[in-house]
Amino acid sequence: MKKFNFRKVLDGLTASSPGGSSSSSGSGGGSGAGGGSAHPGGTAGAAGTPREEVQETLTSEYFQICKTVRHGFPYLPTALAFDPVQKILAIGTRTGAIRILGRPGVDCYCQHESGAAVLQLQFLINEGALVSASADDALHLWNLRQKRPAILHSLKFNRERITYCHLPFQSKWLYVGTERGNTHIVNIESFILSGYVIMWNKAIELSTKTHPGPVVHLSDSPRDEGKLLIGYENGTIVFWDLRSKRADLRAYYDEAIHSVAWHHEGKQFMCSHSDGSLTLWNLKSPNRPFQTTIPHGKIQRDGKKTESCKPILKVEYKTCKNSEPFVIFSGGLSYDKACRRPSLTIMHGKAITVLEMDHPIVDFLTLCETPYPNEFQEPYAVVVLLEKDLIVVDLTQSNFPIFENPYPIDIHESPVTCTEYFADCPPDLIPVLYSVGAKHKKQGYSNKEWPISGGAWNLGAQTYPEIIITGHADGSVKFWDASAITLQMLYKLKTSKVFEKQKPGEGKATAEIVEEDPFAVQMMHWCPESRIFCVAGVSAYVIVYRFSKHEVNTEIASLEVRLQYEVEDIITPEPEIIPPFPDASSQLPSLKSLSGSTNTVACEGTMKDSIPCLSVKTRPVRMPPGYQADLVIQLVWVDGEPPQQITSLAVNSAYGLVAFGNCNGLAVVDFMQKTVLLSMGTLDLYGSSDPYQRQPRSPRKSKQFAADNFCMRGLSNFYPDLTKRIRTSYQSLTELSDSPVSLELERCKSPTSDHVNGHCTSPTSQSCSSGKRLSSADVSKANRRGPGRPPFRKAQSAACMEISLPVTTEENRENSFSRSRSSSVSSIDRDSKEAITALYFMESFARKNDSAVSPCLWVGTGLGMVLILSLNLPASDDLRQSEPVMVSPSGTVLTLKGAVLTFACLDCMGTLTHPPYEVWRDPHSADDGEKTRKRKLVMHSPSSSQDMGDHQFAVICSEKQAKVFSLPSQTCLYVHNITETSFLLRADVVTLCNSVCLACFCANGHIMTLSLPSLRPLLDMNYLPVTDMRIARTFCFSNEGQALYLSSPTEIQRLTYSQEMCDNLQDMLGDLFTPVETPEAQNRGFLKGLFGGSGQAFDREELFGEATAGKASRSLAQHIPGSGGIEGVRGAAGGVIGDLTRARIALDERGQKLGELDEKTASMMASAEAFSKHAHEVMLKYKDKKWYQF
Repeated sequence: MKKFNFRKVLDGLTASSPGGSSSSSGSGGGSGAGGGSAHPGGTAGAAGTPREEVQETLTSEYFQICKTVRHGFPYLPTALAFDPVQKILAIGTRTGAIRILGRPGVDCYCQHESGAAVLQLQFLINEGALVSASADDALHLWNLRQKRPAILHSLKFNRERITYCHLPFQSKWLYVGTERGNTHIVNIESFILSGYVIMWNKAIELSTKTHPGPVVHLSDSPRDEGKLLIGYENGTIVFWDLRSKRADLRAYYDEAIHSVAWHHEGKQFMCSHSDGSLTLWNLKSPNRPFQTTIPHGKIQRDGKKTESCKPILKVEYKTCKNSEPFVIFSGGLSYDKACRRPSLTIMHGKAITVLEMDHPIVDFLTLCETPYPNEFQEPYAVVVLLEKDLIVVDLTQSNFPIFENPYPIDIHESPVTCTEYFADCPPDLIPVLYSVGAKHKKQGYSNKEWPISGGAWNLGAQTYPEIIITGHADGSVKFWDASAITLQMLYKLKTSKVFEKQKPGEGKATAEIVEEDPFAVQMMHWCPESRIFCVAGVSAYVIVYRFSKHEVNTEIASLEVRLQYEVEDIITPEPEIIPPFPDASSQLPSLKSLSGSTNTVACEGTMKDSIPCLSVKTRPVRMPPGYQADLVIQLVWVDGEPPQQITSLAVNSAYGLVAFGNCNGLAVVDFMQKTVLLSMGTLDLYGSSDPYQRQPRSPRKSKQFAADNFCMRGLSNFYPDLTKRIRTSYQSLTELSDSPVSLELERCKSPTSDHVNGHCTSPTSQSCSSGKRLSSADVSKANRRGPGRPPFRKAQSAACMEISLPVTTEENRENSFSRSRSSSVSSIDRDSKEAITALYFMESFARKNDSAVSPCLWVGTGLGMVLILSLNLPASDDLRQSEPVMVSPSGTVLTLKGAVLTFACLDCMGTLTHPPYEVWRDPHSADDGEKTRKRKLVMHSPSSSQDMGDHQFAVICSEKQAKVFSLPSQTCLYVHNITETSFLLRADVVTLCNSVCLACFCANGHIMTLSLPSLRPLLDMNYLPVTDMRIARTFCFSNEGQALYLSSPTEIQRLTYSQEMCDNLQDMLGDLFTPVETPEAQNRGFLKGLFGGSGQAFDREELFGEATAGKASRSLAQHIPGSGGIEGVRGAAGGVIGDLTRARIALDERGQKLGELDEKTASMMASAEAFSKHAHEVMLKYKDKKWYQF
C-alpha cells in the first residue's frame, strides 16, 4: 500500500512540473498547484484521499477496434449485379469497394486491397459467391457464405486488359473479353485459365483489314449453350460455335456497339449503338438488321433520314407471356435538348415512357421472375444505379411508380457538415421522433414490397437505443435511428425556415459572410433528456429549439449580439461615454468616409454595422409538430467587419442558458427570458487573472482590473483604450500579403467544399479573416500603430487559420497541420485572437476551497486556458422568468498545452456526473394546469444515488494533453501528455461497461483511450489515417464503445473500440446467403425440344478442361490464392490480438500441411508394404521352378 501511495505522490509531482510557469498569476490556477498533493494537510490532504478511493475497473482487455458497418450510398459507383434467386444486390465503386444489399439490416461492405475501380460484378446465382473484375485487370472470387465476405481466389492478367465478363447460369466457366479483342475462359472453381482461347483474328473474317476493337459484349445463346455471341466495339458481331471453334455467322454495323440483349427464344438479338439507334438482328439473315429504330430521333425535313441522338449505353430486351416485350434503355436522347436530364426509357408495345433522373445513370438491371435465359422473362422491376442514388421502378403498374427505398442512402441529400452520436439515449426518443417524422413521408410510391429482399438479419444481443444526428450544408438536420447497427431516418429539421429567403440579385449587397450555403450547420448540441436542441450555423447564428407534439403558429423570437473586440454595453445599447478613439466607435457617422469598403461583400461607400448576416422571419410562422424554433441569436457586423464563425456551443435546460464563443469572445444568453447576459472579448474574461503578460501594441497604458471589480455592464467605461488595442490586433491578422493566394486563404469558405483548406475542422481552426483588401484608410490606421509593432505577415493566429492536411515529413508537420490548428504554438500573436474552443455547464466548485457546488460555466480557449464563470440563478422556480441571472468570473484559471477540447466532471467515487437538466414537458400542451407549467429539474446524475461528497474530479482534455483536477482544491492530480508531434481532433468522455474513460482521436490516425481519473493509457492504435478533412470534421465518439466518421461524402462508417462488441459483432451482422431452392426450369415440351434447339447436350468441362484444351500460357495470367482464411485479421492489424490471430492461423496452416504430409507418408508406407508383400508372394511362387517352367 505504501508503494502505491508513493507512486501516486510521484505522479502528483510530475503532474505539477510541466505547467508550473502557467500559474504565475497566483489565481489558484494551472498545474502549479499540483505540488500540493505531495504533502499532507489542508486542501492537499483532501485531494489525496480520492486517489485511493476510486476503484478503476477498465483495463486494456476491454478495448479493441474494428469497423462494424457502413451506411449510406456507395461513393462513385461503377457496377451493378443482382442474384435473382437469393435476391441480393451488389454495387461496385471507383475506389474498389463492393456493397452488398439485401433486406433492411442486410448491408455488407468489402474492399479490394488494390483499391482499383470495379469494372463489373457477376453473381454465381444461388451459389453464395460473386466474381468481380477490377481496373487493374484482376478477377476475384468472393465467398458470400460468411458474414464478412472474403476473397477465395484472384487471377491477375498480365498482358491483356479485361473489358467484359459473362458467367452463364449454372456454369462454372467464366468468359472474359479483353481490350485486344480476345476471349479467355476461366474455371470458377480453381480460378485457372483454360487453354481454350477465341482469338480476335480467328473470330473476324480474314479479309477484314482493321482490328475489331475491344470486346464489349459476351453472352451464350439462350437456345444453345454451345454458341457464344461476341460483340466488338467497332460494330462487328460474331456468333461463335464453341464446339467446332469457328464463327457460325458474322454481322457488321456502321456504328459502335455499346450493348447487346437476346430475345429469350434465341432467334434474335438487339444491339444499342453510339448514334442513339437500336438494331434488331435475326440469326437467319445476319447481313443487315431487320429493324433499325432511333427511338428519340426526329425525322429530318427531307423525310428520309432520322437525326442521330446521344449514344444508348445499355439496352435490355425482356419478354412477357401475356403482353408485349419490354425494351428498356438508358441514354439515346436528342442532342438538341442539352439541358434535358439523364433518362431511362421504357418501351412497352407502342407506349414509350421516359423517366427523367436527378443524376447521371451508371447502370441498370431488369429484375425478372426466372433466372433461366431461355424462358419468358416476365420483368417486374428495374434497378437504376445513379451517380448519387439508387432507385427501383415498378414495371407491373402502367404509371411505373418507384419503390420506397428502405436503405439510408440519402445521407448526402445535402453534404454532411457535422455529426453527433448518442448511444444509450432515453428509450422514448426514437418512437417520439419517428411519430413526428412519419407525417413528412411522401406519397406516390409503389404499394409492393421492396424487391431486394435477400439475406437474413436479427437484432442480436445489443438492444440499447442509439441516435445519430447529421447536420447538412443546406441547413437541414437529420435524426437517425442507429440501434443494432442499422440506420433509419426518424426526423428531418430544416433550420433555414426561420430565415427569409434571399431574393435573386441580392448576392453582393447582402450582409452574408458565406457566398455558398449560408445556412450550413456548423455545430449541434442536443440534450436528449430535456429535448432541447441547439444549432450553430456558418453565418454566425445560434438557434435554440424546443420539442413539441403540437402544431403552433407563432413569431420567432430573435436577439442580436455584438461579439467583436469592441467591448460594448450590451444591456444598454447607448454607451454612457463615447470611447476616446473614434475608429473604435461604431456610432459615429464620420467613420464611414474613414473606413471605406473594407469587405469584399460590402456595398460601395457604406459600412455595415449592427446588422446580422441573415434576416429572421418577422411574420408568424406555422411550426409543425417536432422541433420548433424558440430563439434565434445572431452575431452582427461591427464597423464593416463581419461576425466570426462560432467555434463552441453549449446549452443547459436546467439553467435556461445557451453559451457560444468564437475567436473574438464569449456570449451567454438566457433563452427563457430572451436576454443577453454576457458578451465580451476573451481577454476581458481574465481580468487580473490573465497568465500572459500581454503588452498593448500602441504606446499607451493598459488598464488592469481585479476579478472582483470585473463587471459585465458598460465595459467600454472601464476600458476606453481596449477597443482600439483590439482593433489593432484584429487588423494585424488581415494584413497578410495582397497576393490572391493569401486572400483566398483568408476567406471564409463554404463548409461543403472538398478543397484541402476549405474545411474548418474544429473550433480553433475557423477562418477569422474576412477576405478584405486593405483600403487607404486601413493603411493609415496601420501607420498609427506605433513603432513597436512586430511584422505580422507570418503571424496568423492558429485560432483563425484554416486547417491544412498533415504532412508526412517531421519538419513540415509542425509548420502545417499542427501549427495552423494549435493556438499554443503561435506565441507571436498571443495578444490578439484567442478563440473560445470548449464550453461546459456544470454544478461545480467555482473557486478554490468553496464548500458547496454551484452552477458554473467552464470556458476553454485556444491557448489552453480554462476559466470558470459563476452563474447566479434565482433561488426559486417562480422567480426564474422575472429575476435576472448574474454571470461573473470566479477568478479561477487553469492551464493546459494546446487548445481545450472537452470537459467532464466525476464525483468522488469516479462516476461521471451529468450536468443538470430539466425533464421534458410539452411547451404547447393543451393541459395548462399548474403541474404542467412547473419545471421539474434533475440536478444530479441518476447513476449515482449517493451525495456528491465534499470534492469532485474535473477532467479537461486539450489538443496535446489531458489533466484531472481535484476540486475545490484545484490540485492537478494527474496529467498525461497525449501527443507531442501531432494534436487531437476529437476527445470525448464516454461510458463503457458501467465505467468511464476518455476517448481521443489524433490527427496522426491514432485512436486512444485513457482511464479516469488516473489517465492510464488503455488503448493506442494507429488505425485511421486522416486522408481527408471530412474524417477530421465528422469523427465522434459515443458511449458503449461506439464511434463514427464520414468515410466518403456519401457514407457513414461506424466502428467500435469495445472488445465485447468486437466479439459479438458476428452475431449482429446479417447473413448474405440463405439456403433457397433454385426454381425448376419450365418443361419445354417435346416439339420445342426437338425443333427449338440443339439436340446434343453441351459439355463445357469436356471442351474447356485441361485434357482437351490444354493449359493456358503461364505468363498470360497469375493465380493468387485469396485471404479468405484470415478473415477479420485486418481489423486487428497492428495490435497484439492481430499478431496472435495471424500466428494461430499460420500454426493451423502448418499443422494442416504437416497432417497432409503425414497422410502422404503413411500412404507411401502402405504402398511400399503392399509392394513388398506382392514381391514376396511372386518370389515364393517361382522359387522352386526351373527356367523352362516359366
